[in-house]
Amino acid sequence: MMFQMAEERSHPREEGGAHPPWKSRAWTELETARARVLAMLGGLPEDELRRQHSPLMSPLIWDVAHVANYEEQWLLRALGAPAITDPAFDAIYDAFRHPRSTRAELPLLPPEAAFAYARRVREAVREHLHRLPEDSTAPLLAGGYVFGMVAQHEQQHAETLAATLQLMTSPEYHVPSARPRPRPGAVPQAEVFIPGGEARLGSTSPWAYDNERPTFSQHVAPFLMDAHPVTNGDYLVFVEAGGYEDPRWWHPKGWEVIQAEGLKYPGFWLPQGNHTWLRRRFGQVEPLPKDEPVQHVCWYEADAYARWAGKRLPTEAEWEKAARGSDGRPREYPWGDTPPTRARANLDGSTWGPAPVGSYPQGVSQDGVWGLLGDVWEWTASDFRPYAGFSAFPYPEYSEVFFGESYKVLRGGAWASAPVAMRNGFRNWDFPNRRQIFAGFRCARNAR
Repeated sequence: MMFQMAEERSHPREEGGAHPPWKSRAWTELETARARVLAMLGGLPEDELRRQHSPLMSPLIWDVAHVANYEEQWLLRALGAPAITDPAFDAIYDAFRHPRSTRAELPLLPPEAAFAYARRVREAVREHLHRLPEDSTAPLLAGGYVFGMVAQHEQQHAETLAATLQLMTSPEYHVPSARPRPRPGAVPQAEVFIPGGEARLGSTSPWAYDNERPTFSQHVAPFLMDAHPVTNGDYLVFVEAGGYEDPRWWHPKGWEVIQAEGLKYPGFWLPQGNHTWLRRRFGQVEPLPKDEPVQHVCWYEADAYARWAGKRLPTEAEWEKAARGSDGRPREYPWGDTPPTRARANLDGSTWGPAPVGSYPQGVSQDGVWGLLGDVWEWTASDFRPYAGFSAFPYPEYSEVFFGESYKVLRGGAWASAPVAMRNGFRNWDFPNRRQIFAGFRCARNAR
C-alpha cells in the first residue's frame, strides 16, 4: 500500500469553499469507535481472541492490530509523524496480502500486545492532531478527510467483529449489554409509489469515500418500493411454500449455491418441526421474531424471494432515489440533513439486532419509505461499478479493485453499522453468496 504526504494535488470532490472545523468531531469519532471495540472484546479469553472461528472471518485479534496499523499508516506516517512500530507489521496486517482463512497462521501480536499497540498509536495520534492545520486544503486533511476515513474504517471492523462473534459456537458469545429495541404495533407491508425523474447519486460529504464521488444525476422511471424491509414472517412464507426447492425462482448461479451448500432457510434459523422456528443470536436461542427484518440472507436468496413475490430487487439508483425523496431536495439522510440519532434509525451496534419494522417513525423518508438506514443492509440489483468520473483516493484497494460484476451493492447500513458512515450516498458491496453479514432486503417493481 503506497502513501503520500498530504501535499496539494487534485481530488475528485466538489468545490465547497472553506472547510468547517473538524478536529473535535474527528477525535470524538475515533474514540467512539475504540470504545465500541473494547466493549465488544473485553470479556473474551485470550484463546478465543486468537482462534479462527470461521474461515470467512479473521481471528478477532487480527482485526485489533490491523485497525491500529491502518491508523498508524494514515494518521501518523502519511501525515509526517514518525512510525510507532517496525514497518514489517504492514505486511502481516495487510488485508490484501493475506486472505482471512490464512491469518491465524501469521505471527500475530498476542492479545495484550495488540491492545497495547492500539493504545500507543492512539496516543501518538492525539499528540500529532494538535499540530495539524484545521484549515488545510491538502487532500488528506481537507475537512479532516483522512481522520474520517480511519474512524469509519475502525467502525467497519467493529461490524466485522460482530459478524465473527455471531459465528462463534464454542464458547457461544453473550452480548455484554444491549439497548432495548422498540416494540411497535403491527404495520402493513405496503408499497410506496416513487415518481420517475432525476435521481441524484453520490455524496458531497467531506468524509465520503471515493466510490461515492463524483455526484451525478440519472433518470429513473416511476416504480413501487416496499415501505419496509422484508420481514422474517414474510420470508417464512417463501420457505414453507417450498421456495428453496423450486429452481424457477433462482438465478442459475444461486441455484448452484443452494444445492451445493444444502441451504433451505436463512442463516442461523433453526427449524423445530410443526411450523415452529427458532433462531440463534449471539449465543442465545430464541423464537424467530416474525416482525423483524430478515437478515443473514445472501443476494441470491433475496433475488429468489423477490421473483417468487412477483417483484424484483431495486436498483442502486432506485434505492437512492427513494432515500433522497422525489421532490429533488439533496437530502443527506432519508429524513433530511440532521445526522442519525437513536430516535431515527437503529445504528451503532448497541441493540445487537434489528428492530421490528415500523419502529422509527422519525426516520421515514419524504415519500413514506421506512427504515432505509439501519436495521439490515439492503441488497440491490446493481453490480458494484464506478461512477462516471471516478478517481481512486487515497488508495485503489478501497474501491477500485472490487469494481465489476463479481460484487453486488448493498445500501443503508445495519444495526451494527456506525452512524459516522451512514448517509444516503454510502455504498457497501459483497459477493452475492455471502450470508454472515447483517443483510436483508426490500422489494420493488415497475409502476404500471
